Amino acid sequence: MSRRDLESGVASKNNIAGNNNNNNNYSAAPNSYVYDPEIYWTSWLVPLIVVANVVVFIVAMFVNNCPRKNPGFEGDCVARFLGRFSFQPLRENPLFGPSSLTLTKMGALQWDDVVNHHQGWRLVTCIWLHAGIVHLAANMLSLVFIGIRLEQQFGFVRIGIIYLLSGFGGSVLSSLFIRNNISVGASGALFGLLGAMLSELITNWTIYTNKFGWLEQRHLPAGARLKSKYMTYQYVMWIVSVILLIVGLSIALVMLFRGENGYDHCHWCHYLTCLPTSKWKCDDS
Repeated sequence: MSRRDLESGVASKNNIAGNNNNNNNYSAAPNSYVYDPEIYWTSWLVPLIVVANVVVFIVAMFVNNCPRKNPGFEGDCVARFLGRFSFQPLRENPLFGPSSLTLTKMGALQWDDVVNHHQGWRLVTCIWLHAGIVHLAANMLSLVFIGIRLEQQFGFVRIGIIYLLSGFGGSVLSSLFIRNNISVGASGALFGLLGAMLSELITNWTIYTNKFGWLEQRHLPAGARLKSKYMTYQYVMWIVSVILLIVGLSIALVMLFRGENGYDHCHWCHYLTCLPTSKWKCDDS
């Protein structure tokens, strides 16, 4: 029986000759296959997310219509030649984007609207909004560099779930700590993808260290029994991570809709968003 060529998927004449000379070699079942860990998907979800964010930003600029809402010299818009797509004055928005009123109208995250006016949908819509073209470019470039590689390796389902869950979780945390300002952007989702990339590197380190061993296993005969590429502790870490995610997100949601302030439970967290200097203080005002 000829040995199956695992790379071409057809019987090789060289293998037939080799088997005739080495009758003691293994034989394999013709319908068996060997698992190939080097599988890559075509990335389409991440580019689609980028396009969606760009389209939403264009719509926000169309709705904003700066020339109509800011007449006069003092309220002069930036890049006025763009017509209604021109940007708000830099003193109001230095990121070259729409006004905060427009962002709020289109679904920006605001604590009062979420808690007191029961507009929980803002926890999701704010992920697709950006404060300006600078904000949009920074986030989308980061998404392309991080997200495409992850989607090619793990597929669109996993990356899509991580993106949405991370963005939602970031919105919840923003609501707990930011009360007097609006919040927009996909930064939470991006940090989730970055965390997933680092987690994959750490938990699957044994795969990378044994990469050559796995390459050798690709040339094993069909029907040969392979051990799992994951260690037991990696499965345990996965289960623990899911439990912590569910518990942490549930507690944060309960705190949010009860109207609690995150700083009351984490007094040092304000240093993550503001460092006091001689020119300003880090308080609610």
